[in-house]
Amino acid sequence: MTAAGPFDPTRRGVVAGAAASPLLATPAMAAPDLISIRTDLEAWVAMGGKASGGPGDTDSGAWMESRLRLFGYRTRRQAFEAPFSDLRTAALTFGKGSVKGLAQGPARVTGPEGVSGPLTLGRPVAPAVGALVVAELPSRRWSSVRQPELRTLADEVRASGAAGLILVTHGPTGEAIALNAPAGGPPFGVPTLVLAPKDAGPVLAAAREGQTARLVIDGAAGHRPAFNLIGRIDRGAGRTVVLSTPRSGWFTCAGERGPGIALWMALLPWMAKTLTRHDIVVVTASGHEYENLGAEAFLHREAPDPKRTALWVHLGAGIAARDWKETPQGLAPLDRPDPARVLMGSAHLVDMLKQSFAGEAGLEAPLPAGPAAAGELAEILKAGYPAAFGVFGGHRFHHTTLDDARCLDPAFVERLLPRFQAAILKALGEA
Repeated sequence: MTAAGPFDPTRRGVVAGAAASPLLATPAMAAPDLISIRTDLEAWVAMGGKASGGPGDTDSGAWMESRLRLFGYRTRRQAFEAPFSDLRTAALTFGKGSVKGLAQGPARVTGPEGVSGPLTLGRPVAPAVGALVVAELPSRRWSSVRQPELRTLADEVRASGAAGLILVTHGPTGEAIALNAPAGGPPFGVPTLVLAPKDAGPVLAAAREGQTARLVIDGAAGHRPAFNLIGRIDRGAGRTVVLSTPRSGWFTCAGERGPGIALWMALLPWMAKTLTRHDIVVVTASGHEYENLGAEAFLHREAPDPKRTALWVHLGAGIAARDWKETPQGLAPLDRPDPARVLMGSAHLVDMLKQSFAGEAGLEAPLPAGPAAAGELAEILKAGYPAAFGVFGGHRFHHTTLDDARCLDPAFVERLLPRFQAAILKALGEA
């Protein structure tokens, strides 16, 4: 990757302060009109990894809570338990070779001794009792173990008797792609190492020869406290507007989460000042990488009654991440957002959304609510909220360790703010 664009993650005066003290992340907070999307994105990136219940997730929640209170929202933290892993080693050794990868969560640890067995190539996975199965995924923007091919693979691995799985995730960057998975346990039933295609060649060759290998996923794994952050303005209006965005993810989540977080925070003062005839509920959920764990907790226990909800707006993944061009020298940054994003809403809102987001690549043709919905938005729509819309996507570096500041340009996010404001007013019949 090559650094590019007007977003400069090296502006350490703001960024270092944000990482050290989330409550002081935005120096302009005393003057709400001066709060900038650029500064919020810098602060978000500086907080590092956003794994559920980890330091970055917790710090960002505290930072967002301070912003809510600044604008008069009553805040509450909804606590729950989320999986975690703090690993020393995630690697495969074979013959004279060794390769490091990502441990797929929720991780099944092996201890320092690991598990050993012959390498065998999968797809379909044949009976392989005690073996380490190596499975290559076709090229795609992978996101979740619930995608059909991965459901099938999980069934095959469990039935095979394999001792471990090495998963090669071919995608748009050549990097290893972490997969969202349910919180209940290891999604493939065995210790699983995710490899980048660029690192997989020697492993595939060793598997073709049936070499014996050792898979080590060593460290701590279990559950830890996490929380959803909820803000409310109660006016006794009897009709509520809800604004939601996920907060956690596998890594830094600059392009995946950053634009949604920045838009969420930019909309807070506007909603408080403008939507005076409605109650307001806003939520930022942890537990996203465990198949919307926190969002489901909010929906089941804290969300307003659909019958009393005038509108729900959801700001999901990849709303305005940078697009990249493939060149012989590698990926080159483009001065435009990645169009791999979807705008979806209740059927009666689709025409309005088309007008409100005209000209925005990937958002110019909104879809009516249906089976194509993904992430938290899918859960919101299934819960029966009569008026809802949101954006979700998977940019090129989605769920990779390289989803950092280079995947952002504040201008892409800033130009969406008035579009969301206009769409909210139109959906409520106030424009």
